[in-house]
This record gives sequence, structure tokens and C-alpha cells, in this order.
Amino acid sequence: MDATMRELNQHTAQVLAHVEAGEAVTVTKNGRPIAVIQPVDTPSEPVYGFRTDPMGDDDKAPVFNGHPLFAERVDDWLTGFGSDDY
Repeated sequence: MDATMRELNQHTAQVLAHVEAGEAVTVTKNGRPIAVIQPVDTPSEPVYGFRTDPMGDDDKAPVFNGHPLFAERVDDWLTGFGSDDY
């Protein structure tokens, strides 16, 4: 069900009756959805604070098995690469 902000304001009890009956209500403002009111027992989709890969994990991706000190020394080795100083 969709309800405008005005409908929610003026008919809150009726809108919440739909929610109580198990229906999710999308609240709109100027025709644009701004909120969803749903029953408490309805599981919601997880919200991630970061993007996830829609293709899933890549078990075939190469894994670096280099020397443990590589990460500590790589900056020294790359000094001067990519600079504009010729």
C-alpha cells in the first residue's frame, strides 16, 4: 500500500491498521517514496555499510604468497615511480 504524507498525517489510525494487518506501507512525498512502515515481525533486508560484490566471492582469485616483509618495504622499492621528476 502507498500513502502520501498527508494521508498518513490525517488518517494515521487507518494506515497503521493496514500495517497491523501485516501490510507494508510506503510513504510518499511529492510522488517519491521516502519511507516504508512495516510490521515489527517482518524481516527486513540487511543494510550494508559498504558495497558487496553481486558476483559473490572469487575462490579462484590469486593469493599473494610473497615474502612477509614485502608490504613493509614496497614503498622504498617504488620510490620515484610515477613521479613527474625526470
